[in-house]
Amino acid sequence: MTQLFERLTGQIDEVFFVIGIAMFAIEIAEALFKGTLRRKKMLEMLASASTQIPYLLVEITITTAAYGVFWLLNESLISWTIPVSAWTLVLAVLAADFIYYWEHRIAHEVRILWTQHAVHHSSRDLNIITGVRFGPLEGIWSMIAHIPLVLAGFPPEIVIASSIIVLAYQTWLHTELIGKLGPLEWVLNTPSHHRVHHGSDAKYLDKNYAGILIVWDRLFGSFQVEEERPRYGLTSDFDSQNPMHVWFSELPPLWRDIRRASNWGEVWMRLFAGPGWKP
Repeated sequence: MTQLFERLTGQIDEVFFVIGIAMFAIEIAEALFKGTLRRKKMLEMLASASTQIPYLLVEITITTAAYGVFWLLNESLISWTIPVSAWTLVLAVLAADFIYYWEHRIAHEVRILWTQHAVHHSSRDLNIITGVRFGPLEGIWSMIAHIPLVLAGFPPEIVIASSIIVLAYQTWLHTELIGKLGPLEWVLNTPSHHRVHHGSDAKYLDKNYAGILIVWDRLFGSFQVEEERPRYGLTSDFDSQNPMHVWFSELPPLWRDIRRASNWGEVWMRLFAGPGWKP
């Protein structure tokens, strides 16, 4: 059953990848037809795609380390394992989706984590390529956030596979091609909900953290319906297509704030309070 689930995970990942490629082709065709495929838009796409270079180089190590950590925890601390069945696999994906909600929300609320996740939000455009715009070290926090699933008794390979499914689902969310989807908007995370998440407008900030199910946002008070078209990007009006600036944009200001701190308490708050915190 575990091997079947891992094969299914790979197939799901491939399906959403193909969907993403198809949607990207439509986005390009639409931009060409409307005459909006300008040089800056192309550079923005290339900058987003470039984040995969440091991300994948680091992610290979992080994924290997994650499996090792999860296996050690499972072998040394856990005296029980949740039996693998169709129902527990569904439960594992549901649990991974719940974990993702909090992982994502905390990444917005803790500045040291935001330095990585801000990379995903710094584009002034929203398209399928934005969906692969990641900070180089985002995987470290994701690994830590999923430890509770291992401690709960889920096998390490099931935890990793479930987290991949949650991420794969989100491939199709980064687009303006798809409008609202009727009753599905009540349960699932949709492109409309995710456009809100990428908005820098005051009422859209820090909303709709969901992976697959939008019900988490509805339950925990972070839901916002899409009304007017969001203004994408960061509140700081970051607007660079230089790959190095995109990869590391939040680190220099954090380092400056730490150097200016008057005491260790301020250093702590600069690292672990919200991105907008000031003494």
